[in-house]
Formats: sequence, structure tokens, C-alpha cells
Amino acid sequence: MKIHHIAIICSDYKVSRKFYTEVLGLNIIREVYREERQSYKLDLAIGDHYVIELFSFPDPPPRPSRPESCGLRHLAFSVENVGNKRDELIAKGLTCEDIRIDEYTGKEFFFTQDPDQLPLEFYEM
Repeated sequence: MKIHHIAIICSDYKVSRKFYTEVLGLNIIREVYREERQSYKLDLAIGDHYVIELFSFPDPPPRPSRPESCGLRHLAFSVENVGNKRDELIAKGLTCEDIRIDEYTGKEFFFTQDPDQLPLEFYEM
């Protein structure tokens, strides 16, 4: 029917929580600490649409990102204006790739990374 949510395990919960809420502007639905797992679980939304579960676990292994490895390649967000979003993220201290044009759709997009080097794409609606 549709994708319900995407789960992300982060290496530093405080850093990733701040990134996803303050830098990307996702809204917190709920945050819980699960004592038995020594793990936080943060449910995040774009507007009121639930999209991401952010988890912390003790000592997770690093995610191989370069060279590209099997598994999730990147997470993509739709935006109205790619140039404005890129400028906004650069102003917040992120390194962003140059804007490119999708050769099949003609739409603009660019990539940046979250604190654990998960590639994030911002794609023109």
C-alpha cells in the first residue's frame, strides 16, 4: 500500500536527534528510552506524516558508505525548491554536493549526509 516508516540506527543519539529535528526540521511524535535495550527510540514526522524511527544502541558497527555497499543506498526527501534547501543546509553547516539534473525526469536534486554519513538526497517535487 505504501511505506510506513524508515528505521535508522545512529552512533551518537544526541547528535543525530539534533540533526533530524533542528537541521532537517522533522517533528517529534514520541521519544522513549528502553531501559532493557539501553536504547532510545525517536519517532519523527514531516508535518504529521510519520516517516523515521531513530534508534540508539550501544556500540553499533559503522555503516559502510564508500564505496557503495549493498543495502539502503540513500534516503530521499521531496522539496519545493532544491536551491533554497541546499542554501539552508549549507548555512546550518552541512557540506552539500552540487545540484544535478535527473536525466530521466529533468528534476533538480543534490546529496548531503547525516552525522553517520547516511547519504540524504533532496529532490525537486
